[in-house]
This record gives sequence, C-alpha cells and structure tokens, in this order.
Amino acid sequence: MPARPFLVFLAVVLALPAMARADSLLVFAAASTRDAMDEIATLFEGESGHDVTFSYAGSSVLARQIQNGAPADVFLSANTAWMDVLEEGGLIAAGSRRDLLGNTLVLIAHDPEAAPVDLAAGDFATRLGEGYLAMALVDAVPAGMYGKAALAHLGIWDRIAGQVAQADNVRAALALVSTGAAPFGVVYGSDAVADPGVSVVATFPGDSHPPITYPVAVIAGHDRPAVTAFLSFLTTEAAGAVFEAQGFTLPGR
Repeated sequence: MPARPFLVFLAVVLALPAMARADSLLVFAAASTRDAMDEIATLFEGESGHDVTFSYAGSSVLARQIQNGAPADVFLSANTAWMDVLEEGGLIAAGSRRDLLGNTLVLIAHDPEAAPVDLAAGDFATRLGEGYLAMALVDAVPAGMYGKAALAHLGIWDRIAGQVAQADNVRAALALVSTGAAPFGVVYGSDAVADPGVSVVATFPGDSHPPITYPVAVIAGHDRPAVTAFLSFLTTEAAGAVFEAQGFTLPGR
C-alpha cells in the first residue's frame, strides 16, 4: 500500500475508538438555566465530541416527566424539593447529586426608567396599582414558590395575590414583563441578566425566602461515561465562569 493512503487508513483506524465513544445526552434543566447551559454545552461538545440536547421547563414539570419514564440522563432543578422527590423515589443515581448553583430573587419592571421599589416599606401594592405581577406558578415552580414566600414574609402577598399573572415557568414570567404584558414580575437575578428588556427595581432579602439552590444529578441507570463526564464538566472553572457571567452564584463563593 502506498505510504499516503496507508497513513490516511491508519488515522481513520486510530480515530475509531474515539468515534465509538461519542454519545448523546439528554439533559432536563430548569428554564432559568437555559442561556448558561446552552453555552456550557457548546464548550463540552467541543472538548468531548459528545452531543448534548436539552429540555427546558419548570422543575416541577421536568420532575414529573422523569417520574413518568422520560429518558433524561441528567436533571438540573431550581430547588431541592423536586430533586428530593426523585431521590426518594429511587430515580437518582446514588452518589451523583450535588448542589451546583445559587441565585437571587428580584423584582423587575418593564419600564427601563422605573424607580427602585422599597419592599420593606410595603408600598409595592400602591406602585402595582391595578396592574399585574408576573410570576411562575406559585405552588409548583420554584421561582414562583420562592416569590410567594418572599412576598408573604414581607407582608405583601395578601394585598396583591389577586393580581398575580402565573406562568408555566420563570422564563415565561420574564417574557410577560419584557413584552409589557405585565408591568412588574418576580424572577431570578440571572433571568434579569439574560433579558435587556427589563430592569431590576428591587432585590428580595435573602432571609425572606428559602435558600435558592440548584441541585444536579444523574438519573438512575443513566450513569454512562459521557453522562458522568458532563456532570463533572459543570463544576469546572470554564463552566463556573459562564454561570457567574449569567448571574448565578457558585457554592462557597
């Protein structure tokens, strides 16, 4: 065999093991992580050769889909409660769960020149007037649950509960404010970073709601090498830089 064709043949043969190891992953992730996770997946795919596909929705929706047999490899939840549900049901690979991210809870406005709101002063109901407050589902989706808890803690919830426009997930609530359908909304700090169409007018005190924690885990029976590699990649400096740039906080920082 001539030298050049032989070298080409050899290169192909040597590449076969790596090609055979390439895998496709399905990640179920909280809607609030979309921008960061899309960027991180691109980095991971470039380094590993694996393909990553996402399903973004409210954590409650994703958890129920996994309970019903959806073929997710990884679950990234916006609160610990829904991860607890899956873990208690034996649906999480043992030892794979870890707390990946934190976040803040903010009040946003559609008006880019909206004046700051003093939540402690209790005047938000007056500022809201007859308008709507956009929130994720307050009894199911983590962002909505955190928001309801914070508003109740501050003595505001009972005054404005009838004016809450509930959305399926926090990004849908964000869109209601960004498009002007609602003058105000309660979202994560990372959501406000992702959308230049809104302005932050207040940050809820950390003690007004349960700690915002994003746990991540491999789904039971899905701990393939590519899946565990992706989980590890989420804790690298490269991934951490993306998360922080998108407004998330990292444990221990």
